Amino acid sequence: MSDLLPLPPSERKPTIESICRLSPVIAVVTIRELKSACWLAEALVAGGLPVVEVTLRSPEALDAIRAMSAVEGVVVGAGTIVSPGQVEAVLDAGATFGVSPGSTPAILDACDANGLPFMPGVATSTEVLAMQSRGHRILKFFPAESAGGRTMVKAFHAPFPDIRFCPTGGLTESNTPHYLELPNVICTGGSWVAPEPLVRARDRDGIVRLARMARELGNGPQ
Repeated sequence: MSDLLPLPPSERKPTIESICRLSPVIAVVTIRELKSACWLAEALVAGGLPVVEVTLRSPEALDAIRAMSAVEGVVVGAGTIVSPGQVEAVLDAGATFGVSPGSTPAILDACDANGLPFMPGVATSTEVLAMQSRGHRILKFFPAESAGGRTMVKAFHAPFPDIRFCPTGGLTESNTPHYLELPNVICTGGSWVAPEPLVRARDRDGIVRLARMARELGNGPQ
């Protein structure tokens, strides 16, 4: 198991790779009440998970990114980017990185033009080749469990030895360690570290406990 690497203080514009190396699990959260944003970010950081992906699935998402970005120690990104127009919006809100369930040339161009560190989603070898041709070597594998799971990620390693994946979609406390064992998995994404019932209940201790559990999983070989 390799050590988790801290983000260099001198790196003003972190890369997707350096962000992914901060934690074995990226916390994927959907904020439905803005008042939950700051305490949730603080709880995740307290538990050892500094990287948070806020999905653009609620009206509160951009304001949540803005609020969370002010929390010390957190690295906030925007997930579910599905259009070029969202790129400038998430940057204006303070997002450090972006994630998509898939990708299009227009989205990739917008991220390049605006300097947004970006992790495009893939589910097939053709999509991996397309992203590789654009210079991306850190990819989101989504929806992981539905698209072949650990077996598919493992199969990608031989033809794509330089590509690293962040499996997301259907990951749980029990199956996440099996993904992290793979040499081509840099980290995982999961909503299980901040389940909505605990968020609604403002159960800070519960979130901290799950975050610590996720942190202890460590990263697999990089």
